[in-house]
Amino acid sequence: MPLIPEEAIPYLENMIYLPMVLTILEKDRMIFERGPFKLKRPYVAMVEGATKQVHKELKETHIYMKRNSMKVLRGEGDDMFTEYVFFHGGYEEHRRYLNVRLRNRVEELLTMYLAIVENVH
Repeated sequence: MPLIPEEAIPYLENMIYLPMVLTILEKDRMIFERGPFKLKRPYVAMVEGATKQVHKELKETHIYMKRNSMKVLRGEGDDMFTEYVFFHGGYEEHRRYLNVRLRNRVEELLTMYLAIVENVH
């Protein structure tokens, strides 16, 4: 039986992925603002809308984690893997993620958040 409940894992993983998504969105916003685009506003608005969605979900994740005494710390990493340490209810679990998997999941989330913004407009 796992020490950390399965329903807690998505919240713990959000603490890995969502900050990465925010970093990419912020860099992309700067590229759109500084780039040679004729009409920058639609691109910037889309990125800002996605950023707002990610912040909302990250806030909900923070609330859940605080209520459940959960924490995530980044551990060791190399070219292939990055380790994260999950803390929940006095238990500690080390998980290693393939860097390619991290990148692919962040890309999936980025696509999802941009689609949410696109569907709102």
